[in-house]
Amino acid sequence: MYALARWSKGRFHYGWVTLAVVFLIMLITAGTRSTPSVMMVPLEHDFGWSRTTVSLALSINLALFGLMGPFAAAAMQRFGLRRTVLTALTILAIGVGLSSLMTSTWHMVLIWGVLVGMATGATSMTLGATVVNRWFSQRRGLAMGILTASSATGQLLFLPLMAAIVERYGWRPIVLTVAALAVLILPLIAFLLPERPTSVGLRPFGEPADAPADQVASHINPIKIAFDALGKASKSRDFWLLFFSFFICGASTNGYIGTHFIAMCGDYGLSEVKGASILATMGLLDLVGTTFSGWLSDRFNNRVLLFWYYGLRGLALIFLPYAFGITYFGLPIFAFFYGLDWVATVPPTVRLTTDVFGSRDAPIVFGWIVAGHQLGAAFAALGAGMLRNSLGSYTVATMISGGLCVVGAILVLRIHRRAMVPAIA
Repeated sequence: MYALARWSKGRFHYGWVTLAVVFLIMLITAGTRSTPSVMMVPLEHDFGWSRTTVSLALSINLALFGLMGPFAAAAMQRFGLRRTVLTALTILAIGVGLSSLMTSTWHMVLIWGVLVGMATGATSMTLGATVVNRWFSQRRGLAMGILTASSATGQLLFLPLMAAIVERYGWRPIVLTVAALAVLILPLIAFLLPERPTSVGLRPFGEPADAPADQVASHINPIKIAFDALGKASKSRDFWLLFFSFFICGASTNGYIGTHFIAMCGDYGLSEVKGASILATMGLLDLVGTTFSGWLSDRFNNRVLLFWYYGLRGLALIFLPYAFGITYFGLPIFAFFYGLDWVATVPPTVRLTTDVFGSRDAPIVFGWIVAGHQLGAAFAALGAGMLRNSLGSYTVATMISGGLCVVGAILVLRIHRRAMVPAIA
């Protein structure tokens, strides 16, 4: 990596190479996390497991994915970014590979709920926020938008392929494929991912030459680092506004649509490949929408951006039950508006977190905010599965999800809003 960093001087900043490596890491993480949505119906057929049972495992996965965020960010400070990511991906590959042998519900809960949930928590949004804050002084919004869009690209690349494999060969080959991809990326991380700019004799992109050097690794226990950051952040109203708005974000994306959309399509007579293709199309649109959102977050009021993102997402979800009844145009209209908005909320949320808590504490605080995102996702994954089992359709769950987004649109307008100082007569 040192030779590549020296070669890149005068051509481009090595931060963009780091960004590309992390993009691949987050892409594989997204592909792994989207795998259970393709497996849900086949597992019902193979083992007779109810949708509630599978949703329970996925809700544990989503919750642990979020709860690991702040501790992963603290571990990156204490043990190093590269070591933390290599360990997480090794656990991920082993866990996913072992899931090809599962035959009982507790296997599903242990592997896809606990192991995969914890491992992906260290290789997703918190990793992205840490890398962006270390490597970029300028263009942070754009950099975070690109990394966040990797989750959309992961769906775009993996979902149709996995659905086709499941339809022809069953669910076991796809878990082995995902495990192999996690193994293949390990050498890239070992050789191309530096700890921080100073490791290769650089400053963050756009940072002045006379700025103070970036922080070195901490020697404090990562659990203490994480809880200290939570203790300070929890005294701020802005933290709770960010936390609960991101709870709604997770409930309306990963938790509901990401987990249940393919199964929902099956209720309306669409095949798994068709449902996965629609979801992948939304992923392609989100690649554009989230990258553009990162560009916007560097230039415009992030509270106002979030207001529009949550509001439009809510309207799209409220429209979804009717979309299935509109021939030809219903689902494409939903996919277009929802897809552009899928995770466009992330760059403005990261930017607001950095503005409120500073670049040093922001990655760990954002880890706790991501925990809120994934608790919302777990709530929606389990709740939607239970509502589907009891009511026979996803309509009520869809309306609840859309209504929560409208509430989120109102909440975000209060984030980082300075108190008005009364005029002196």
